[in-house]
Amino acid sequence: MDWSHYRFRSVWNLPAPPADVYAVLERAEDYPAWWPQVREVVSIDERTGTARFRSLLPYDLFVTAEERRRDPAAGILEIAMTGDLDGWARWTVTAVPGGTRARYEQEVVVRKPLMRRLAVPGRPVFLLNHALMMRAGERGLKAHLRKELGQR
Repeated sequence: MDWSHYRFRSVWNLPAPPADVYAVLERAEDYPAWWPQVREVVSIDERTGTARFRSLLPYDLFVTAEERRRDPAAGILEIAMTGDLDGWARWTVTAVPGGTRARYEQEVVVRKPLMRRLAVPGRPVFLLNHALMMRAGERGLKAHLRKELGQR
């Protein structure tokens, strides 16, 4: 087993129409406004950007993300990542009664040297750190959608 390899899956149930959720999720440069652990997103061009993440643990992760798929009809947003994390991440947005289900999937290999050195003993902590980040993201997106939809 490669202890630096991770597969994540989170499901967020959101009280907003799928088109509204998709519209927020496709604006990655706005993530820091509603997702506290996404500290910075900088666009390089229309399909590429850099991001800095920091959750509970005292380290930053830096990635360059390149759009692989943007399909509003299918509700899919997918990126390839390189840097401290190499791999991919995907949002799949679908309608459910009362709103939207946003499924987040990610498969990465950690390249950050400190995390690789601590791969075995640190794995449970890294998994918890990610879970806390995702929980905060879901709360932040719900609040952002309430605010955004309330202003219409």
